[in-house]
Amino acid sequence: MTASELRDQLVTVLTREHLGDRRRWRIAVGEVRVYSTDTHPHCNWSVTPSGRAEDIDRIENLVDLFRERYPIVR
Repeated sequence: MTASELRDQLVTVLTREHLGDRRRWRIAVGEVRVYSTDTHPHCNWSVTPSGRAEDIDRIENLVDLFRERYPIVR
């Protein structure tokens, strides 16, 4: 999976489960940063969500689930 595919999946789930439009969630999720597996062998990506506290909490909870499924991205 690529970083952009991961971001698209996060946005799709957030839009479906918490309503709102894709643009709003795409901005709230932000960019998926990918790190080298040499320095991050267990999970090589992260996001820095923004927005309202409840939106950040929703994003962070979903990110935790996605890290279990997709620990390494390209």
